[in-house]
Amino acid sequence: MKTLKKRSQIAVEDTWNLEAMYETNDAWEVEYKEVEEQCQQFKEWEGKLKESPEGLKKALDEYSDIERRFEKLIVYANQRSNEDAGNSLYQKLVMRADTLGLKISGNTSFFYPEILSLGKEWLENAMKENEELRFYERMIRELLRHEEHTLSKEMENVLAEAMPLGQAAKNIYSMFNNADIRFPKIKNEKGEEVQLTNGTYGMLIESPDRLVREAAFKALYSSYSAFKNTVASIFTSNLKQAAFFAKVRKYSSSRAYYLDDANIPESVYDNLIDTVHKNMSLMHRYVALRKKMLGVDELHMYDVYVPLLADITKEYTFEEAKEVVLEGLKPMGEEYIELLKEGFSSRWIDVYENEGKRTGAYSWGCYDSFPYVLLNYNGSLDNVFTLAHEMGHSLHSYYSRKNQPYIYSGYKIFVAEVASTCNEAILIHYMLEKAESKEEKLYLLNHFLEKFKGTLYRQTMFAEFEKIVHQKAEAGEALNTEALCDIYKKLNEQYFGPEMIIDDEISLEWMRIPHFYTPFYVYQYATGFSAAIALSSRILKEGAPAIEDYKKFLKGGGSMDSIDLLKIAGVDMTTADPIQKALNVFEETLSQMEELCK
Repeated sequence: MKTLKKRSQIAVEDTWNLEAMYETNDAWEVEYKEVEEQCQQFKEWEGKLKESPEGLKKALDEYSDIERRFEKLIVYANQRSNEDAGNSLYQKLVMRADTLGLKISGNTSFFYPEILSLGKEWLENAMKENEELRFYERMIRELLRHEEHTLSKEMENVLAEAMPLGQAAKNIYSMFNNADIRFPKIKNEKGEEVQLTNGTYGMLIESPDRLVREAAFKALYSSYSAFKNTVASIFTSNLKQAAFFAKVRKYSSSRAYYLDDANIPESVYDNLIDTVHKNMSLMHRYVALRKKMLGVDELHMYDVYVPLLADITKEYTFEEAKEVVLEGLKPMGEEYIELLKEGFSSRWIDVYENEGKRTGAYSWGCYDSFPYVLLNYNGSLDNVFTLAHEMGHSLHSYYSRKNQPYIYSGYKIFVAEVASTCNEAILIHYMLEKAESKEEKLYLLNHFLEKFKGTLYRQTMFAEFEKIVHQKAEAGEALNTEALCDIYKKLNEQYFGPEMIIDDEISLEWMRIPHFYTPFYVYQYATGFSAAIALSSRILKEGAPAIEDYKKFLKGGGSMDSIDLLKIAGVDMTTADPIQKALNVFEETLSQMEELCK
C-alpha cells in the first residue's frame, strides 16, 4: 500500500509558490489588521454618497480595494489549509478570514442600496460630470439593471434578515447528506467488507465486478429511500423559498430570477433542452454501444459508469504530462504555449498528493496572485487531461486579470468551464492522431463520449428536472415524494432510451444531487461544454483568426455580459447552433467508436 509523504517531504519545486502572495504568515497578519480597520472606517460613507460625484468615486475606490485585499487574504488562507488539513494554524486563518468576510459584509451592506437610491438621473449626470467616475460605468449600469427588482430600504433590510431562512433548506440538506445519512457495508470484488459512503460509491459503481456495482447501487438507494419523505419536504421547501424571493423581487419565475444575475435570456435554457431532445437518438446509440461492449443481455443503471475499456496502462511522469499538454495544445498558438510554460516553471501548480492534502483538482487564485492549480497527480492518462483542464481555467484567469481592472476581472460561472473544456477537446484531438493502437484509440474516443454523456446530456436532464419542478411549485401543485420520483424516472427513460433498464431505485437519484439546492445552476455545465466544443472545432479548423477571437473572449473577464463575450469568440449561445455543433462532434466521435467496435 502506498505510503503518503508528509507535506514537509514534498520537493519545493513540486509545490505552488504561495510566498509570492505573502512572504510570511506575519505579512498576512499585517494585511488582515489593515483590512479589518479599513472596513470599519468604510461605514463612515453611509448617508454621504449623494454629496458629490467625487465622493462616490472615492467610496467606490475604497470598496474595491477592500474587496481586492480581502480576496487575497482568503485565497492564501484556504490554499495553505488545502495543503494539509491537519495544520491547525491554517485552519484558524481560514476561520478568521471567514469572520472578516462577515464583518465586511455587515459594514458595507448599505453601499449598493444607497447607490441605487441616488436614482438613475443623478448617476447619469454624475458620470457626465466626473470623467473618473465613468470607470465604474458598467458596474453602475449593472446595479441600475436590477433597479426594478430592488425594493425599499426597509424591505431590503427585511429580505437581508430573511436570507438565512431562505438558505435553511440547503443547509439542512447539506447536513443530512454529508453528516447524518448512514450507508451499510458491502463486499468489494475481493470479498472484503467496505463501508459504503457517498465518496466510496463513486469507486464501487465503477467496479469491474457487476455484483459489486449492483450491491452498491441498491444499498445506496435503499438508504436514501428510508428518508425519502423527509428529503422531499426539504427539497420542496427549497423550491418554495426560490419562488418566494423571485416573487418578492418582481420576477416572472424562479428561473428568471436566478438567470438574471448573469443576464442570461431564458431562451438559452430552453434552446439547450430542445436541442438535446432533438438529438436524443445519439445518446440512445451510445447506450446501445455500451450494452454491446459490456456483453450483457440487460443494461442496468448500475452499468452506466463502469469503464468500457481498461485504463491505458501507460504512466506519464509529470514532466512527460507537461510535454504532452504543450504538444497537444500547439493549435492554441505560440503565446498560449509560452504562458503554459510560464505556469509550469513559475510554480503555479501543487503537483502531488501528501498527507492531509485536499483531494481532487481545481484552479483558484486572486487578482494579486498566480492562477494556482491544485493537483493530486498520479501518472494516469486521466490526470494528463486534468492538467490540461485546470490550466485552461488558469490561463482564462491569467488573461482576464492581465487585461481588466480588478472590478471587471472576474468572469461568470456561465463561461467558467469553457476554457478548461476547450483545452481538453483540443488535446484529445491531438492524442487520437498520435494513438498507436486500436485499444488506445478506443479508450480516448470513449473518454470523450463519457464527457458528452456526463456533461451535456446528464446536466441537461438535471436542468429539465429543475425546470419542471420549479414550474409546478410556482403553480401551487403538490410535489410529494411520489410526484418527484415519477418526474425523475420518466426523464431517465427519455434520456437513456429503450436499451436501458430503468431500475426503480434511480427514481430516487434527485435526492442525492446537492446542486439542486443552488437553483438553475447545473445548466451552465452543459452550455459551457457546448460552447467549448464549438470553439475548439473552430480553432482546429480556422487557426489564427479563431485563436485571436478566442483570446479576446479570455481577456474580457467581466467587462461585458457572458453572452456577448462568447459572441466575440464566434459562439452565439442565444441560438441552438453551438449546442447542435457540439452534438455533431458527439455523433462523429460515436460513429468512429462504432466503426472500431465492428
